[in-house]
Amino acid sequence: MSGKVEKKRKPDWLRVRIPAEIRGEEDRVAGILSRYHLNTVCHEALCPNRGECFQRQTATFMILGAVCSRNCRFCNVNPGRPGPLDCGEPERVARAAAELNLRHVVVTSVTRDDLPDGGSEHFALTVRAIHAHLPRATVEVLIPDFLGNPEDLDRVIASGPDIINHNIETVPRLYPLVRPQAVYERSLELIRRVKERAPGILTKSGMMLGLGEEREEVIRALGDLRDNRCDMLTLGQYLAPSADHYPLQEYVTPEAFGEYGALARELGFSYVASAPLVRSSYLAEEALADRSRG
Repeated sequence: MSGKVEKKRKPDWLRVRIPAEIRGEEDRVAGILSRYHLNTVCHEALCPNRGECFQRQTATFMILGAVCSRNCRFCNVNPGRPGPLDCGEPERVARAAAELNLRHVVVTSVTRDDLPDGGSEHFALTVRAIHAHLPRATVEVLIPDFLGNPEDLDRVIASGPDIINHNIETVPRLYPLVRPQAVYERSLELIRRVKERAPGILTKSGMMLGLGEEREEVIRALGDLRDNRCDMLTLGQYLAPSADHYPLQEYVTPEAFGEYGALARELGFSYVASAPLVRSSYLAEEALADRSRG
């Protein structure tokens, strides 16, 4: 498997030019996050849209530390042995979100297979703290699979998030190469269980393209998501964080993303974001706005 594609010049559609006013907003947000000793996936995952999202009063907090118990080959978060839980983190996330006057708060995490509950109680405490400090804000959680434990998932559901997001990331054929500690069927089952237990919560998932997947495999995965009652979908271009990560196989064109998006809408997804620079939380608040208008 070659990494030669990664060495080529990025196509113009992947080049992000950040206006000065957005850089200023990034600096302001970074200062608040530093003061509260918080991580965001916006910075940890090198998201290209973080300045725009900050301007739109949306941010994605990463809880449960900055070290992941798994070692997915696409991810920029450090793998290793995670540290102890920070019991003050849920309250600090909520206070920072309030100070930023966020309209939509996204909470994600590293995977914590080392914890008996996978970190689910920490998620629940964070959601409840945000509701207490920002009662008008909507809350989305992007959760790990909790090793398929339904009690851990129920704990998150009971805290009352508006959206529960869990990414399948890629097609099942590539799981052993890209995310060997995950199970495709387990991820689908998690999405279905959310709907079975709480039909009012919106379900969401996402995939990266450019890992070597075939078009038919993508279409099949989209069908699997719909069969398991996934409401919302994000599709974006994979970009290897470094030469040590899984090598990029293809730059997928905006036209191809448009075709996948159109197909997803035909399959019945209520909200679809499909474009090269789309990430899991990009324009996340628009999904809820679309629902309210509908």
